Amino acid sequence: MGDVLLTRASLLARLEDPEDSAAWRQFVELYGSLVYGFVRQRGLQDADAADLTQEVFLAVAQAAGRFKYDPKQGTFRGWLYGVTRNKLARFLQRRRLQPIGSGDTNCQQRLTEQPVQEPDPAEAWEQEFQRQLFRLAASQVEPNFAPKTWQAFWRTAVDGKSGATVAQELGLSVGAVYVARSRVLARLAEQIQQLQPE
Repeated sequence: MGDVLLTRASLLARLEDPEDSAAWRQFVELYGSLVYGFVRQRGLQDADAADLTQEVFLAVAQAAGRFKYDPKQGTFRGWLYGVTRNKLARFLQRRRLQPIGSGDTNCQQRLTEQPVQEPDPAEAWEQEFQRQLFRLAASQVEPNFAPKTWQAFWRTAVDGKSGATVAQELGLSVGAVYVARSRVLARLAEQIQQLQPE
């Protein structure tokens, strides 16, 4: 990224200028996948999730000139969660009002009678944020490591393979695999800390 990630407060201030395409690009990179992933987890299809994500960003753009970030009133991510949740609720309300073709009415009735255990939306929002934060940090950190170092990290830390298995696959010693994993994890932790919006 061009300016190695601005502080989030400065990024929010820059969003007040609709012509600052770099700020908007950075904002979408940080939060686009979060909003999209969250609404996909809530059951929206790809096209609907993409449309809803655009609606959320349109609402952010409309509020950008009026929005003054005050950490005492809550986090920006919390505010964005509220906007996303409200847009999602309106979308689902509109969808409920539309007639739905169901096929066999007895089958549809049995399906609607089954209890649905919904995950806590705030928890799902936070999990999606952490997933996207890791994805972004990993994409920025990976070019700094040799391919074998990155693979040793990924296969042990993400794929869950044993150090011995990965060492054999990559032609490294077990110790080298764990050193590689440790180095990448340390760099990832630093990058995630830099990316933290609040």
